[in-house]
Parts: sequence; C-alpha cells; structure tokens
Amino acid sequence: MASQQERQELDDRARQGETVVPGGTGGKSLEAQEHLAEGRSRGGQTRKEQLGTQGYQEMGSKGGQTRKDQLGKEGYQEMGRKGGLSTMDKSGGQRAAEEGIHIDESKFKTHRA
Repeated sequence: MASQQERQELDDRARQGETVVPGGTGGKSLEAQEHLAEGRSRGGQTRKEQLGTQGYQEMGSKGGQTRKDQLGKEGYQEMGRKGGLSTMDKSGGQRAAEEGIHIDESKFKTHRA
C-alpha cells in the first residue's frame, strides 16, 4: 500500500492529466482512476464468464485481426514495435523517445477498405 505522501504525489500527477493507475485512463484524480480500473477489470471478467475462456480468446483474436485489417501489415507491425517497448512504468512511446527508437506513427492511419 502506498504511503499517504506517495498517494498525494500520484493524485497530483493524475490531476495534471497523467494516467497513474493501469486501466484508469480518463480519471481526473487517483481515486477516480482506481475506480475506473476496477470497473473495467470487472467488466472484462464478466464478459469472459459469459463467453467461456475459448469464446473470450476467440473474441480477442477477431479483434486483433480486425485491427490488422484496418491498419495494414506495416501499421500493425509498427504498432506492435511500440507496444513491445512498454514497461510497467513507461509507455512504448516514452521508451522509444528516451532510447532514440523511431516509431513511424503515420503508419497507424486506418486504411479505407
């Protein structure tokens, strides 16, 4: 459990627009981000229970294929490079910038079918 001081620092960062809780994107405070993350996690678990493990995995696979179709092969590969750089405390974009790795986000543009 984070100390009161650590929680205050995280709350300050959250109020400046930073996501400080995984899954808490959009929350305007530490507490809001914690609630969002909990609800999103619970929502995924509920869907998994409805579909069963195999159905849930199939749904994820179809979503990945749809995204690949939207971005095209190059865009999907570039997105994977960026995602592969991410760590628990830094996004792929942050690591790429720090380490001088070029990520061509223009390849992320959705291709029209």
